[in-house]
Amino acid sequence: MELYVNGETVELEVSTLAEIVKHYGLEQNLVVTEVNGEIIDRSNWETTVVESGMKIELVHFVGGG
Repeated sequence: MELYVNGETVELEVSTLAEIVKHYGLEQNLVVTEVNGEIIDRSNWETTVVESGMKIELVHFVGGG
């Protein structure tokens, strides 16, 4: 399905938000997700169904000095 992830159009075969985070190989504890302008709590990733055309933002925090 066609999704907009971090401003880019991508084709992914996923059904939930959790699968998108896994697809990108991001560490779940360091990611904030937003779907169509709404922040989705990590506890809801497995039940958040993804549909074609959704706008998804993945913000991954990294440590550094």
